[in-house]
Amino acid sequence: MAKMNFYLLGLCVFVAACKPDGAPSEPKKSYYAQITEDTSYDSLLAKKLGADDYGMKAYVMAFLKTGPNRDLDSAATAKLQEAHLKNIFRMADEGKLLIAGPFMDDTDIRGIYIFDVRSVEEAKKLTETDPAIKAGSLVMELHPWYGSAALPLLAPLHKKVQKNAIVD
Repeated sequence: MAKMNFYLLGLCVFVAACKPDGAPSEPKKSYYAQITEDTSYDSLLAKKLGADDYGMKAYVMAFLKTGPNRDLDSAATAKLQEAHLKNIFRMADEGKLLIAGPFMDDTDIRGIYIFDVRSVEEAKKLTETDPAIKAGSLVMELHPWYGSAALPLLAPLHKKVQKNAIVD
């Protein structure tokens, strides 16, 4: 009887591992593998993103640096930081700012922006809308930069991994 139970158990495991047509099931691919599997050239996407033949395009990178006016009290600093973050999200919602983030060390370079604009002058006008720049808490150093034309696709992907909003 014990042999029979062992045999039935083995048969159940085999059947459970098979597809309905009787072929063994393939292991599931990771989610990352599924969304990155097809890497073939897509001319329509390349055109829409403004990619050159190398899949690249011009952007403007900004280095946010410590400004001369950093002597605010903690309440004023918090209020200025909130306004700075709201401005970041406004520019991102307009499609002008693709990447923004602070550096995690304690140097004079506080963070970066990558703008999806045609010129340093256009990026300069955008940085002038930043309350932290206006207050002199930060200064901006702008440089033309050549990077992947796929950067605009990061924002919608980020929403898939963002559990909590940074600002309301």
